[in-house]
Amino acid sequence: MTTFVAIVAKISIFVFLLELVHYTGDSLFNFNFSWTTSLLVSSLLSLIVGTVVGLTQLRIKRLFAYSTISHVGFILLALSINSIESIQAFIFYLMQYSISNLNAFIILISIGFSLYYYVNESNEYKQLDDKNNSPVQLISQLKGYFEINPFLALSLTITIFSFAGIPPLMGFFAKQMVLSAALDSGYIFLALVAILTSVIGGVYYLNIIKQIFFDAPEHTINKETADLILHGNILNQDKIVENITFKANNIILSSYLTITISALTLTILLFIFIPQE
Repeated sequence: MTTFVAIVAKISIFVFLLELVHYTGDSLFNFNFSWTTSLLVSSLLSLIVGTVVGLTQLRIKRLFAYSTISHVGFILLALSINSIESIQAFIFYLMQYSISNLNAFIILISIGFSLYYYVNESNEYKQLDDKNNSPVQLISQLKGYFEINPFLALSLTITIFSFAGIPPLMGFFAKQMVLSAALDSGYIFLALVAILTSVIGGVYYLNIIKQIFFDAPEHTINKETADLILHGNILNQDKIVENITFKANNIILSSYLTITISALTLTILLFIFIPQE
């Protein structure tokens, strides 16, 4: 549900705003400012609020929410300029952000599945009233995750670096297109604000990566799960071919998760080899 609200709802709203800006020139309130003025103010507030408030977040989904607000600032900036270059930047930013956000949430779901074999001993997690609602809620739960699953950790790192606009990932080209359109149209102040907020926002992105790779893990193997012996059957046309015995640490992620994460991560990583946006 969080993934759906974070991606699909925003796409529909921004497509509606694009049509509105294209076909109308005035604000709904018929004051002395146009859609450009309204959207520029919204863009400025989104950039500042999303970045500053995001620095204080301890929960991973709330961090992504405020990160989204910051990204919305870039999208609104491109939309408010309303030139050919800016509309191209707007559509491309919306596409790459949807891909990166989808990948981030699917990775979080996969991390939750991969932690079934472990228990979290941190007091911070134990004190959560809603700790049973989701296996991954706090940023601190990702401490040392590289030791548990290096591939998922690297995929999440690539996605987060794309959020931050680190070259040569897909997110860098999106931000570069928006900033280029803003500077060409004379919006120098907003371009500077966007650059500064991106740099400040890199702090909470790098904090996640630091905890994944450099902090000691707080997860320990669940003794009940470690000693559990499971039995299963291999079927061929509803006939038992072989009986197998395995332990919990032999269970791996489903192919629909791994294939989706692989495809999205490689798209973000290898976009530099695509000659045109």
